[in-house]
Amino acid sequence: MLTTTERERPRKRPPTHPGAILTAHYLEPLGITIVEAADRLQVSRKTLSKIINERGAITSDMALRLARVFNTTPQLWLNLQQAFDLWRAQSLPGWREARPLRAA
Repeated sequence: MLTTTERERPRKRPPTHPGAILTAHYLEPLGITIVEAADRLQVSRKTLSKIINERGAITSDMALRLARVFNTTPQLWLNLQQAFDLWRAQSLPGWREARPLRAA
């Protein structure tokens, strides 16, 4: 089991955003444009562009769409997003001040 220090040790480098993975591992190798991918995913170009440019997040709905179009699992996309979100949240102030509950 990890100690509190090991669990809270921040990574020096952020996890790769799911949008970067989508671009590098799926769109570019397949030669698919954002417009074509958005059409396949049945979302707006703007919605997909936000994700690709790391200004948007992978939702459960988008994870299902990406899994279907690119023959992956929804969990892949959600796990990538969760890792990115947790890393980003660790840099925010305040959460370390939360006090653990103690059994009476």
